[in-house]
Order: sequence, then structure tokens, then C-alpha cells
Amino acid sequence: MHTQTSNPHDLVRNVVARVLGAVGLLGIALIHLLDIVGKFAETPYLGWMYVGAIVASIGLAAWLVVRGSSRAVWAATGALALSILTGFVLSRTTGLPNATDDIGNWSEGLGLASMFVEGAVVALSAWALAVLPFGRHARTAPPARPVRAERLPA
Repeated sequence: MHTQTSNPHDLVRNVVARVLGAVGLLGIALIHLLDIVGKFAETPYLGWMYVGAIVASIGLAAWLVVRGSSRAVWAATGALALSILTGFVLSRTTGLPNATDDIGNWSEGLGLASMFVEGAVVALSAWALAVLPFGRHARTAPPARPVRAERLPA
């Protein structure tokens, strides 16, 4: 269900959140597209995970832009970014199956950009789920009261 509100402040917050979310998701897709080049040769399953991350990021960004906000899209956005961030941290700490070369490699440029963007998307998703109005429970502005003309003393 889309955000339904008559409060202009909620509408502005929703639009800004959607734009930032879409930009963040497209950033995640771009970072993984730039890093995918050698993944299929090194560790094929990671290459396919990158493809999945790219496709899911683009799909969720399109959903945010075209269909609007919903609890489902923000939960999926946060879950995707958090899972990718978790995979990155695991690759640098314990290593992943058949991929232990990056343990301790915290200074890679794309990796740092990835952590920043994914962390920002997780934080934005959590904020959106906590603050934005959704569906039937949307906070709406109270109906406008008619303005009466008052007579000023002469």
C-alpha cells in the first residue's frame, strides 16, 4: 500500500526518503557492478551473488520511485543492504567459503564505499519504517477549520 497522507510535511519526507533510498540502492548496484569483473573467475558463487545484489537493488530502486513507499519495500531495502553489509564484514573477518584472500583487507576503496552506502541505506530504511506514515495508519492532517472574518473595533 502506498503512503496516503494529506500532511504536506509527511509528503515531503516521503519523497525525499524515496529519492535517497533509490540513489543509495543504485549506488550499491554500481559498486557491485564495478567490482564484479574478476569475481566469476575467482569465486563464481560470489559473482552470482553480486548479480543478485545488482538486480535486487535496481528492482527496489524502481519500486521506490514508481510505486512509492510501503512497509514491504522499506523492509526489503533495509534487509538487502544489511545482508550485503554483513557479507562484506564476514569476508573481511572470518572469510567466506573459498574466499579468504580478503581477510583483514579493510582499506579497499570500493569496500569502504560499499560499507558507507549500505550502512546509510540500512539507517534510512530503519528511519522510514519508524517515521513514515503508511496505509490506513497514516497520520493525516486534521480537516481545515473555516476562517471567520472578525470585525475590528472602529
